[in-house]
Amino acid sequence: MSVDTSIVTGVDFVCVPTQDIAAAMDFYENVLGLEPSKRWQRGDEEAMGAEFEPGTVTIALLNTGKLGIEFQANTAPIALQVDDVGAARTELESRGVTFVADDIDSGVCHMAYFKDPDGNALMLHHRYAPKGEGPKGDG
Repeated sequence: MSVDTSIVTGVDFVCVPTQDIAAAMDFYENVLGLEPSKRWQRGDEEAMGAEFEPGTVTIALLNTGKLGIEFQANTAPIALQVDDVGAARTELESRGVTFVADDIDSGVCHMAYFKDPDGNALMLHHRYAPKGEGPKGDG
């Protein structure tokens, strides 16, 4: 295989660990407003996982205890694309979300950081400058 040939063709999903699958599913569906697409569950047992479709990459909640995985919250945020960070932040605050810092303007995008009920880092993100423009080093 040539080094000019990419092996990876895309990202299918990102995993988000949870200790309380019911609370996590409620947060991602009813607070963030993401579309649920699948629940991994056997009969009446507690779900092992659930998937949500924000439009570009599936978010897969993983009930780590049911899968024999030690729980650790993601500390690097998943950037959730929004049209207006300020408006989205205001709406999420009205739904009980607490943000961990002031909004950030990087020179190419606006960002606002918060966490889900398990402490996983999330970010509202809106890129306003075309790719390739902005501070030096921006791709």
